[in-house]
Amino acid sequence: MKDNRRLGKPRVSPSVLEHINPNAAGIDCGSAEHYVAVPPDRDATPVRSFKTFTSDLVRLADWLMMCGITSVAMEATGVYWIPLYEILEARGFDVRLVNARHVKNVAGRKSDVSDCEWLRDLHIVGLLRGSFRPTDAIVALRAYLRHRQTLLESAATYIQRMQKALLQMNLQLPVVVSDITGATGLRILRDVVAGEHDPQRLAAHRDHRCHASLADIIAALTGNYRPEHLFVLQQNLDLFDTCQTQLAACDRAIEAHVQGLLVTIEVPTAALPAPRVTRTARARDNAPRFEIRSSLHHLTGGVALTQINGIAPYTALKLISEIGTDMARWPTEKHFTSWLTLAPKNKISGGRLLSSRTQPSANRAAGILRMAAMSLGRTQTALGAFYRRLAARIGKPQAITATARKLAILVYRALQGDLLYQDPGADAYDKQQRTRVLGRLRQRAATLGFELVNRDTGEVLPAGVS
Repeated sequence: MKDNRRLGKPRVSPSVLEHINPNAAGIDCGSAEHYVAVPPDRDATPVRSFKTFTSDLVRLADWLMMCGITSVAMEATGVYWIPLYEILEARGFDVRLVNARHVKNVAGRKSDVSDCEWLRDLHIVGLLRGSFRPTDAIVALRAYLRHRQTLLESAATYIQRMQKALLQMNLQLPVVVSDITGATGLRILRDVVAGEHDPQRLAAHRDHRCHASLADIIAALTGNYRPEHLFVLQQNLDLFDTCQTQLAACDRAIEAHVQGLLVTIEVPTAALPAPRVTRTARARDNAPRFEIRSSLHHLTGGVALTQINGIAPYTALKLISEIGTDMARWPTEKHFTSWLTLAPKNKISGGRLLSSRTQPSANRAAGILRMAAMSLGRTQTALGAFYRRLAARIGKPQAITATARKLAILVYRALQGDLLYQDPGADAYDKQQRTRVLGRLRQRAATLGFELVNRDTGEVLPAGVS
């Protein structure tokens, strides 16, 4: 909706609050035009609009400097803010990217002009908090890894379409082979699209590690090879191969960027610890094809994040690309878990707790930690025992969030240099929990006038004794 009010006419908005940031401006970002508001005493036309072309963004920055602006607030609207943010940051402005939920206007008319003025007014009186954005080097790494994840998701889509084409021809290859893009599956698929439809010849591609028998594979490959479905299969196989080629190129770009980052970081004095050994250790097909552990150890200044259960080298690299390595951006671990939206968001009214649900969010770092928490369920580790105990008591979704929060705290402390993680094991955790439960039972029994007695030894367990 267009604001009929003339851009240059300042809004009369006297404030009784202290002007903490007097040299502040507000920007409402859009796809084709940005609206900028500076304090009314800085220019005869305190609200102006600029197009999103690079030359106009440079003029915008020049005008802000001419007005004596040192700090700028803008909403994180789609990706439209990124070019302007980078230009203003390069010119030395303190750019504060704010969450749209935190700057909701009071009831009334909604327009681009009023939005930028409202951002300016809130920023002047210090009511805006800036969102987290890593350093430029980490932002570049994050872009590479996010693009890599997109390629993986695209490849997964093409695999599903190949499976659909096979099932439409009643070729039950996905039933007898766990992964149709494995050694056996790919050899069979390439022969099928090349014109070979004899089940016995196709089954000859069976790898010696394949669990399915030769007879099962022959039966699964006996079907109706219709031309239209073969065409779809070939197209999606070609697209899958393209994704693999792009993934290889992306891995090389990631490796080169990481090596470029390491040039500016001193080699840590702490030695790289041995890889964490687990019973379920296996090759991760989706991980980059270069050695990550040593580079990650160097990048974090000697912090061994991969020693934390549930955090593999690739997981740690993705996490670093989202949160960086400087934990000083969050004053405490509680601030960190709150930013991740893994901490309970308590709603209290009249002294009563109305809700403590975690806030819904699309935070990618939280998603990485949740996936790591899910992998701990069957491990014989302290974190695995913690997850299982909570899952039995409050359910798996809440247990995943709680375990992800615990992982976040461990990551924060490790990057702060306050923790060298060593897993105490599931038995030690269960023993610690048993001690706590017994302590609470003793106190409860003493309150009711009873004592706990060890049934095996007959020993009385007094309250307050562990």
